Amino acid sequence: MKLLYDFLPIALFFLAYKLYGIYIATVVAIGVSAIQVAWSWYKYKKVEKMLLVSMAIILILGGLTLLLHDKSFIMLKPSIINWAFALVFLGSQFIGEKPLIERMMGAQISLTENKWPKLNFAWVGFFIIAGFANLYFALNYQTSEKALIQQYPQITAQQIDELQCTEITDKTARQLCISAKEKEELWVNFKLFGLMGLTILFVIAQGIYLSKYINETETEGTN
Repeated sequence: MKLLYDFLPIALFFLAYKLYGIYIATVVAIGVSAIQVAWSWYKYKKVEKMLLVSMAIILILGGLTLLLHDKSFIMLKPSIINWAFALVFLGSQFIGEKPLIERMMGAQISLTENKWPKLNFAWVGFFIIAGFANLYFALNYQTSEKALIQQYPQITAQQIDELQCTEITDKTARQLCISAKEKEELWVNFKLFGLMGLTILFVIAQGIYLSKYINETETEGTN
């Protein structure tokens, strides 16, 4: 349930993008993030730090996207958020008595002290990899966009959303236009399905790793 809640802004971003384009989707993502923070404060009288970090990043990058009409900012957001989480998890190794993953899961499972840092580092590695995976798709689109603008200098980056590729008479420029739009959509699909899939696979792998320790804990309790 928590995983679905965390991916709600991404899912609504995806839906808004399909219906209205990336800029309206950015407005939706900002609004949903703000609502999540407000709801958390209303219901629990507190807001998780990671939720606040996520909202701050989307407000800054989403705001720049809308203000400058430059989608590269919102495309970098998943990478920056994942790297911010990696930094937080890594910092918890050296700040405080316990790694962050132990603070989150310590009440549900018992591990030896040397296992928690390893599990925490695994999350650090996951967030770093997820950030670079998103960066790959974002830069892939931006490369196509730059190639299109160089080949078709009559347009600007701000006009590409409204551009009808079929109306471009130059064959090379038309293919670049189609490629740019396809790669933008590919990034949006990865943002939802790719990142969610990577997260689910990592959580499953973590569950398999932890299951033997849960069994050991239950066995010890019955003896």
